[in-house]
Amino acid sequence: MSLDKIIVIITSVVGIGFTYWFFLGKKEKEVEVSDSVDIIVDGGYSPEVISIPKDKTTKLNFIRKDPTSCLEYVVLPDFKIRKQLPLNQKIVVELTPQTSGEFTYHCDMNMYHGKIIVK
Repeated sequence: MSLDKIIVIITSVVGIGFTYWFFLGKKEKEVEVSDSVDIIVDGGYSPEVISIPKDKTTKLNFIRKDPTSCLEYVVLPDFKIRKQLPLNQKIVVELTPQTSGEFTYHCDMNMYHGKIIVK
């Protein structure tokens, strides 16, 4: 086997391993919330995945640090909520979910996403 074929095989194996890790190996870090949580809006949402209790009011405090116009609004379609997020101000969204499940939220252009898990 020639050297160029060995290099192609090794590069292919590394590429397959990286692709598997990038798309399938990432685990979302879930943050459990009892009463309130600060969600920093800066090139996305941090924390991106939160877990809240069912039938209990939880305050989501969105604090926008990113001046990008896409992140001016946060949309929670399952709860019929759309809030404007002024720069460097805390905007409180109160949720009292009645059903368990996974619910997404996103920016106004649907480019940045987060997830709410109701248990």
